[in-house]
This record gives sequence, structure tokens and C-alpha cells, in this order.
Amino acid sequence: MASLQFWKPGTVGPGSNLDRATETEENVVSSAPISSALSLQAARERLPIFKHRQKLLYAVENHGVVILVGQTGSGKTTQLPQFLYEAGWAAEGNRIACTQPRRVAATSVASRVAAEVGTTLGDEVGYTIRFEDVSDKERTRILYMTDGMLFRETLIDPLLSRYSVIMIDEAHERSIYTDLLLGVLKKIRRKRPSLRLIVSSATLDAAAFLEYFLSGNSPDEATIVSLEGRAYPVEVAYLEEPVPDYVQKAAEVVWGIHLQQTPGDILVFLSGRDEIDRCLEILSELLPTLPRNAKRLQLLALHAGLTTDEQLRVFEHAERGWRKVIVATNIAEASVTIEGIKFVVDSGFVKIRTYNPTTAMSSLVTTPVSQASATQRAGRAGRTAPGVCYRLYTEQAFERLQPTTPPEITRTDLTTPILQLKSLGIDDLMKFEWVSSPPAESVLRALEGLVHAGMIGEDGRLTVIGEKVAECPVEVNIARMLFASKDYKCGEEILTIAAMTTIQDVFVIPEGAAGALAELERRKFTAEEGDHLTLLNAYNAFVRYGRSSSWCKAHALSFRAMSRAVSIRSQLKKYMQRFGLPLESCEGDAKRLRRCLVTGYWRNVARWTADGTYRAVRGDTVLHVHPHSVLFTRKPRSGWVIFHEMEETKKTQIRILTEIEPDWLLEHGHKFYDKHSGASVAAQ
Repeated sequence: MASLQFWKPGTVGPGSNLDRATETEENVVSSAPISSALSLQAARERLPIFKHRQKLLYAVENHGVVILVGQTGSGKTTQLPQFLYEAGWAAEGNRIACTQPRRVAATSVASRVAAEVGTTLGDEVGYTIRFEDVSDKERTRILYMTDGMLFRETLIDPLLSRYSVIMIDEAHERSIYTDLLLGVLKKIRRKRPSLRLIVSSATLDAAAFLEYFLSGNSPDEATIVSLEGRAYPVEVAYLEEPVPDYVQKAAEVVWGIHLQQTPGDILVFLSGRDEIDRCLEILSELLPTLPRNAKRLQLLALHAGLTTDEQLRVFEHAERGWRKVIVATNIAEASVTIEGIKFVVDSGFVKIRTYNPTTAMSSLVTTPVSQASATQRAGRAGRTAPGVCYRLYTEQAFERLQPTTPPEITRTDLTTPILQLKSLGIDDLMKFEWVSSPPAESVLRALEGLVHAGMIGEDGRLTVIGEKVAECPVEVNIARMLFASKDYKCGEEILTIAAMTTIQDVFVIPEGAAGALAELERRKFTAEEGDHLTLLNAYNAFVRYGRSSSWCKAHALSFRAMSRAVSIRSQLKKYMQRFGLPLESCEGDAKRLRRCLVTGYWRNVARWTADGTYRAVRGDTVLHVHPHSVLFTRKPRSGWVIFHEMEETKKTQIRILTEIEPDWLLEHGHKFYDKHSGASVAAQ
């Protein structure tokens, strides 16, 4: 297992002819104590962006939009907001915003910048992400946030009047809210020319962004400013033959690297948390076999399901005599720089959400990465020293990959985004200036769903409930349930279920004998009606008896997940109170509660079939129950279920199921077919 002889050396990776400086990286949260403000200032001045300070400030002063091209490591994310702050762009109560596609980037960069500015995080420098706001309305001048949070702010302040400069970082990742923000900001710029916009992008996309902002505007509206990147050469190695289990192979390669005693931390890219947990488990089992003279291994996970504190642990320096192994999703691909990484192990896969407008269903699909993503991953190894990227696929496989990942807007359910655009007064979606136009069928299905859900009237405008739902920081279906809870008198329970479905991995079920014991503990919370009510039972038990990690461990629950659910529930409760939704309890009336669930999940319906699988009511897709579901081993009495989401691995699985009565669906436009006459009976 220690040998790495199966590798075929590849070509030299990105950065072979770039500047070889070794200074502090951007986007790094360091756990090392800061000796003085002077040392931080010196580190700032050694960053490549520093010599471009005047050029950048001149460009922002004289152009409405600056397209900034610079690799991770140039200092753009941490330094440019500070340059603007020092130049007076945050005077007179104004704010400078910098958006990130991922929350780990928003939180880690804000921590670093707060240290450089010499302020407490949440004072002059802060961040805001969904369900977490570490900023001060009066004092914060530099605010890092996810792009979704800034877009949500436009619903309250359509001209974003508090901001003087907005920097959209990592725009080339083309997340759904990045695209929507760019469209809205282009519109705002026409009404509020004093607002400055900086779009940070990879080289490939810069010309397209420039063309987008110049379209319909004067030639002075936008300009491109390039910063030289900074990276070391990265040697890329490929497998000679494909492997059947890349998670197992990833663990073997990590172990082989470690036994070679070469210094440097290791970053592993896998597609999701299940793979991450399995890889860490394989490595944990190998730890007792480490030679006495070998460094110790610190095993860390990095994915979106972790708390902010857990995510920030990956940025801390390893102790003397230890090597960090970080097993991550594509969350670590861009936006953040983790200091000390010398080795990257790339599985070549990523999990992305895709939407099928024909069936109106979203699913998480594990798919090969693009060449651009693979290059980004390799570049993680060359930030502070020469590195090596081990790709767990052949060179021929790399050449067959797509050049770039399709923009999220082309493969996502547009129901929530379109509701929010309508809330902004953008009723004519054909006239909205999309960066990339979404598929017509996706737009049509979203509008159709919103009309059925009562969010949009026949005139195409928002209804009263639609306006309120647009403000809620959850998906439309979950928000609709919260509003329906008033009619079904189950606000307390629906609020808890809404919070519990936003988190994952509530139950901790290991494999082997320990797993069997954990499964017995989990059954104490099981509701025969299904998973939503099981989650409700677990939450109620936690707040009544638990609230401690030891209690959670004894009952096979994740203390981290349960604590986050408590926090999210308290945030959602404020929205319930704001909209005057009563927090009544259904007093154990499971039927009433399940009928309320149908108001949100009426499109996610499946019926049981004799072979033990389910068929989706829309599209007739064959669905398998996720093994963690309480309905995995038994048939629902009615034969019908609603489910929270689909996930495609080797087969299409449905997660978080609850049994329902089929006649409840008639209220939501579903049809029954009479088998004898072939006629249909419709609710509408």
C-alpha cells in the first residue's frame, strides 16, 4: 500500500513559469499568533496585487465595472476591499461588499481581513451567510457574504443603497445567484451610476463578462484589469489504468505519500460527504500501523454540511510532527487557499445538482469534473511551494472531459429564483438581461409550479403570499408549508421539520457491530409514518433531554447537526412571527401534520410498486428508497409517499420520505385515472 509505482508521470501543471514568491496567501486563516501589525503589513505588501494598487483604484474611480483577472494567490479577495476602504470608499456610512459562491470562503476571508485591519471580526469587517450574521449594521464597513445573501438583500433594498462598491468574486464559477446578481447589478448601475462593480474572474470568462456589461452601455462602462498570478510548478501524475473504487484508491495514495516522509500537507477531492467519511474511516483504521518514526496524521473533512468553526479548522497549521490530510468536496477547489498543501489527490468527480424540467425534479448527480475544475484542483498544490497532483484517472480520460462546467442556471430548478425576480418587480423575464439564458422549459415549468402553488396569479404577478414567501430564506416548497401550517394548526412541528430538513447526517450510524447498536438507538425515535416525523421526534428529544454531545453520542445523533438545527429553527421562527403565522402545536395529530407536508411536497410524490421500488408520479422514474430511511425495509400502508429530495448515485434514490393518503393530492392538481374506463378525475 505504501508504493506509488502505479503512477505514470504527466505534464507539468499550472504555474510553471509564474512568480516564485513564498509570501502569505490570500484567503488564508492562520492559527499562528500574529506577532505584530507590522509583520501583517509587510506580508500584504509582498502580495502581487500590492504593486497594482493605484492602477486598480484608478480603474474603479473611472469605470462603472472593473473585470479583474487574477489567480488565487494574487491577493485580490483580501486586499482589494482593503484598498477601497483605505481610499475612502466606505466613508459616510457606505459599505464595501465582497461576495463568494461558498460560505466557507466568506467566513475564512473575513477572519483574515479582520486580523489585517486590526479589528474584531463582526466589527469593521464582518460576514453574513444563510442563518449566520457576524456583522454590525452601524460599524461594519467591509462585508463578506455569499452571493445568495446579497441577492436576497435586493428584495429589501432594490438599489443596494448601503453599498458604494460591490465585488463579485469567483464569478467564473457561474453559480445561479452570481448570474442573477450580475443581471440585477447591471440594472441597478443604470439607475445608480455611483455604484461601482468589480467582477473577479478567470481569464477564460473575462472577455465574455466585458462584452455583457458593454452591451447597451457606453464604451467607458467596463474595463479589464489583469494581475499576474503566483504559483509554483505542479507535477501532474495520472493512473495508467482506471480503478473500480476511487475512494479506496484515494486513501491508498494518501497513505503512500505519507510513508515516503516528504513534507507537506495533502488535499483530497471527493464528490460528497459519504465518500469523505469512508475515506477518513479507511485512513483511521490504518493509523495504528504507522511506523514509530513517522509523522502523525491529522485527518480533517471539509464540506458544506460542517459548522463554520469546523470548516475553519482546516486553515489552522498542523502541530510539529503532524501532517494534515484534508478530504474535501469541490468547496476547496477555488475561493479558499489552504496554506501548506503540497499534494493534491483528485478523484475526478463532483456532485452537482441537476434539474429535469420535464419531470420537475431535481437530483444530486455524481459526474466527472471539467478540465477547468481539474486544473483548479491541481493548482491547489502549487500555492506555497512546488507540488504534485495525483489524478485518479487516465490522461486519456482527462482529454475527454468537458472544457468547463455548464453555468448552474442551465441545470437548476428556477422556481425560487424566478419568485425572487418577480418580487424585485422583474415581471417580464424575457427582457431580463441574463448572462446566460436559462432553458425555456425550465422557466415555463417554474412559472407553472408557482401558479399552482398560489405564488403567482393568472396575470403573472406575485400574489400576497408569493411576496412573503420570496423573503423566506428557504426553498419555495418549505416556505409554502410554513404558511400552510396556519390552516392545519401545526406551526410548531412544521417549523422544526423545516429546520431539520436543511441539515444532513442527523443520525450517526457507523458500520459493523457499533452500527447495529446505533440503529437500535435510532429506532427509539422512529415514527411509522416516515422520516419527517422521525426527525421531529429526534429534535424534540434533543431539546427536552439532550443538548449535550454525550447525550447525542448515546442516542446515535450528531450533536453538531442538532445544534445547527436549533439555530436554524430560531432564525425561521422570526420569519413566522414577522408574517403573523401562529406557532400552534398539532398535539400529536400526525394526519394533520402530514397533510400540511403535502402542501410543500406535492410535486415530489411516488407510489410503491410490487418489486419494492417506487415510481415517481411525474415522469414515471424508477426510484429507490435511501438506506437511511425508516421506510427502507417496509411498504407504506397507503402505497404512496412524498419525499424531500432525489440523489443519483448508481441508482436514483429518494431521501426523507413520509407516507400519505393519495386523495390528499387532489387538492394540488394531481389526477386519478379510472383503470376500467381510462377516464381521469382531476382536482382542477
